[in-house]
Amino acid sequence: MPLTEDHIQRYARHILLPGVGGVGQEKLLAARVLIVGAGGLGSALTLYLAAAGVGTLLVADDDVVEPSNLQRQVLHNQSRLGQNKAESAAQTVAALTPDVTVRPIPHRLDATTAPDLIDSVDVVADGCDNFTTRLLVGDLCHRQGKTLVSAAVRQFDGQLATFKPDGPCYRCLVPEEPPPGGNASCTDAGILGSVAGTLGTLQATEVIKELLGLGESMAGRLLIYDGLNTQTRTITLPKDPHCPTCGTPAA
Repeated sequence: MPLTEDHIQRYARHILLPGVGGVGQEKLLAARVLIVGAGGLGSALTLYLAAAGVGTLLVADDDVVEPSNLQRQVLHNQSRLGQNKAESAAQTVAALTPDVTVRPIPHRLDATTAPDLIDSVDVVADGCDNFTTRLLVGDLCHRQGKTLVSAAVRQFDGQLATFKPDGPCYRCLVPEEPPPGGNASCTDAGILGSVAGTLGTLQATEVIKELLGLGESMAGRLLIYDGLNTQTRTITLPKDPHCPTCGTPAA
């Protein structure tokens, strides 16, 4: 999509950046990203991708806005209580920029609906709150050759990783769904709202890097964020040779 004068004014600070420029901004305007979850992570992620001019965002979430969400889910507001979160996200983005189309997916992804959605985008960004969906999306991204940028938060901490088809997949990190009660959700354990914003913003940066081929990818690494001590560390995430999704099949 050729840049218009309005684009040049809106994205001037992007266009000044080495490695972005007008060509990079055109790539962003033509890009398509699937966002899984419009909660705490998805809020910062969606807002920053939209502000960056990522042209088409598919936002999937089957949940509705509740009062307890508003402490961290800044896509939504008091007037939208009871509204589907994906549809609320579309309204927020429409008010922010005319350059971005949001396609709300107001249901949870499953093995029937997810493959076509994943196939239709350039990058998938997962910030959902359940391992069933995370594992499904991770498996499908690997099998369909799509890059996945995944983030998770709990209490004062978070983590972030990128998974590419030729590297370790999500199951190399989480081989199977934890047993009931084995990994408490934000609903049970709590979450500092700004931590969700921090990780969602980092996630948006990694998505943009992948779309433009900028910098060093997070593929093969896991970033761990400790909000209470204001520390981050990055560890190597090796490929599991016995992984049921990306490992080498037994002879």
